[in-house]
Amino acid sequence: QVQLVESGGDLVQPGGSLRLSCAASGFTFSSSAMRWYRQAPGKEREFVAHIGTDGGTIVADSVKGRFTISRDNAKNTLFLQVNSLEPEDTAVYFCTIARSSYWGRGTQVTVSS
Repeated sequence: QVQLVESGGDLVQPGGSLRLSCAASGFTFSSSAMRWYRQAPGKEREFVAHIGTDGGTIVADSVKGRFTISRDNAKNTLFLQVNSLEPEDTAVYFCTIARSSYWGRGTQVTVSS
């Protein structure tokens, strides 16, 4: 069955960086566009970044220049490099297969001094 398992979240100070990972299994990863979303406390889930099967990317304006999405098809893993973190980036980060109902359980990122 399809499994998406996020990891890499942590408590970091403002200005810090993290690399989030999403280990994928149960489907043909290399043939699937993938996305990251996030949900902050009390807010709706919001789009963060998309990567196509050709490696083309789309990043939300709110994180452009700070966040980078990438993928390693040999390892069936999706990544999100998050730099220059701000308290407003505090959220649970989820990976998903684009335009599907498959979601991971998320990884918590907390930005606080």
